[in-house]
Amino acid sequence: MLEAVFSSSSNSTGFRIRAAQGRAADHGLSDHGFAGWAGRVAATLFFTLFPADCRICGSPLIRVSRLPVCETCLIALRPLKGSYCTVCGEALHVPAYIDYEETDRREVDRLEANRSDVETRCLLCQRADPPFERAVAYGSYDGELRDLIHLLKFQQVRPASAILGHMLAETIANLEQAMPVGTLFSSKIAVVPVPLHARKQAQRGFNQAEMIAREALKELSRPKRFDLCMGILLRRRETGSQIGLTRHQRRENMRGAFAVSDPTRILNRNVLLIDDVYTTGTTASECARVLRRAGAATVWVATVARTLKISDAIILPENFSEQVSEDRQRLAAHG
Repeated sequence: MLEAVFSSSSNSTGFRIRAAQGRAADHGLSDHGFAGWAGRVAATLFFTLFPADCRICGSPLIRVSRLPVCETCLIALRPLKGSYCTVCGEALHVPAYIDYEETDRREVDRLEANRSDVETRCLLCQRADPPFERAVAYGSYDGELRDLIHLLKFQQVRPASAILGHMLAETIANLEQAMPVGTLFSSKIAVVPVPLHARKQAQRGFNQAEMIAREALKELSRPKRFDLCMGILLRRRETGSQIGLTRHQRRENMRGAFAVSDPTRILNRNVLLIDDVYTTGTTASECARVLRRAGAATVWVATVARTLKISDAIILPENFSEQVSEDRQRLAAHG
C-alpha cells in the first residue's frame, strides 16, 4: 500500500511529469515486460499527482515514504562526539584543567593517557549537584535534528517520532549500563515523560515526549526492564516560553509547575525522565526535584537533543579529596 507524501511545491505540469518519470526510474521499476511497464506508469502517475519535497532541505523526494525527509538529511543526524560533563552532559573545553606544578609527572601522564579514570564535570555541576544523577542526549539541538523535532512538534508530522525514538533508544541503551539494577521495591525503571499542560496537549494533539518514549521502548534490547508510567508527573500550570530568560528567571518560571499525582508508584524506584530537548536543564531539574521529593530513589534524564554551550572542565584526580585535606592541614599549621 502506497502512502502519499504531500508538499506545497507548485511546478508546471510538464516539469512535474518529467520529474515524476525520473523518480519512477530511480525507484527501481524495470521497463521489461508488461508488469514493469505498468509499474512504471503507476509510479509516474503517483509522483505526478503527489509531488513531494523534503521538509528540511527542500530537495525532491524520490522514494514513497510516510516521513517527508530525504535520505541526505536523515544521514546527517549524527550522535554527539567529544568531551562532555559526566553529570549534565554539557560540552567541555578540552584539554581540561590539570595542575601540572602540583601534580606528579607520572600522575599527569596517567590522567592524560586515560581520562576514564577521573571524573570530568562542568563548572556548574562542580558548584552544585543537580537533582538528577545524570543527563544524556543523542545529538546537538541544531541543523537537521532540530528541524526534525520541529516537524513533529509544530507541524504534526507524527512519523518523525519513529526516527527520534530510535535515537533515544540508543541513548538509553548507553545510559542503562550506568543505571542501578533496581531496588527492593521494584526491579523495573519507571519511565516518566515530561508532561505538557492539558491545554497545550489539547492544542497539539499529543505529547511529543510520550510519543518518542513509546517508540524508544520498542527498540530496547531489554524492554521488560522499563515501565512506562503515564499520569504520574503532572504539569499544574502553563509556564510559557523561556526564550530570552536568564537561568534564575527560568528556575522561577518553573517553580511549582510540576506535581506527582501518586507518589506510591515511584516510591524508592529509579526513574528515567524523558524529554525531546534539554536546553538549560531547568525543566529537567525541576521535574527531578519534584520526583525526588515524592520518594524516587534516583532520577536519570535522557533526551533526543540538547543545546550545547562550551564549558570549562575540571578534571579531579582520584586522590583530590586527600590533597585538599593535606592543603588545609598545612594552612592550619602556618596559622
